[in-house]
Amino acid sequence: MAQSRLAEPALDIRPIAGNIGAEVHGVDTSRDLDAGTVAALRKALLDHLVIFLPAQTLTPEQQLRFARRFGEPMIYPFVKGLDDLPEVTPILKKEEDRNNFGGIWHSDTVYQDEPPMGTMLYALELPPFGGDTLFANQYLAYESLSDGMKALLAPLKAINISGKGKVQQTRTDMMKHASAGLKGDELESCHPVVRTHPETGRKALYVNVAHTVRFDGMTEEESAPILEFLFNHQIQPEFTCRYRWSEKALAFWDNRAAMHYPVNDYHGYRRLMHRITLTGDRPFQ
Repeated sequence: MAQSRLAEPALDIRPIAGNIGAEVHGVDTSRDLDAGTVAALRKALLDHLVIFLPAQTLTPEQQLRFARRFGEPMIYPFVKGLDDLPEVTPILKKEEDRNNFGGIWHSDTVYQDEPPMGTMLYALELPPFGGDTLFANQYLAYESLSDGMKALLAPLKAINISGKGKVQQTRTDMMKHASAGLKGDELESCHPVVRTHPETGRKALYVNVAHTVRFDGMTEEESAPILEFLFNHQIQPEFTCRYRWSEKALAFWDNRAAMHYPVNDYHGYRRLMHRITLTGDRPFQ
């Protein structure tokens, strides 16, 4: 008789909004997790697009080991990682800084030919208030479009750049003290406007105001009206959740179908997170 497959353990999953985001309780990510728990966490990620694991106690080495259970960590191109662990990038806003890193709606590094599949962010130092992060479900952003708009977007590809003006500004304070040597405007990609998720098979809208500048084969002026509509459409409140960080919370989001926006409302206070991004693949329609 064939041996039955072991069932994945039941996780304590608590959604934080109707369409995206869930906290997962009772998992210690500093430990060597068994394959069943890793599979259950991956399913939770695919179901909710971003999962939050509060009250974790992680060294950078432990965070990196946990990340490797889900993919291959990659090095962020513009900001230095830790000296001994370059895949772990400190995301720091100092008390005197005015710009928070990445403070605009975006998907991570879509200007790369193979953008990351996901990102993990671990909270080390938090301000006494503010500093929340918003997330938006891009499956719903696509699925709620009219049939006519879906047909229009289906064949289109978009040009994404690393140096679009607003996102450049969000990097200025971090790059003063942690630049990896690039100016910030060197990278460009061309990806489908609507991508198919390689694990779920669902379609997601894949443009964002931080990096998308035009449709392939069109000028910026020709592209602007439709892109402006999409940028506003894809962050409707019904598609989003807002996460209030607690110290030592770990977030893990699916960069292929979720966007995020760190809120810059804590001037005069420090905020330090450790970020790891996981290698992805080339988006396809």
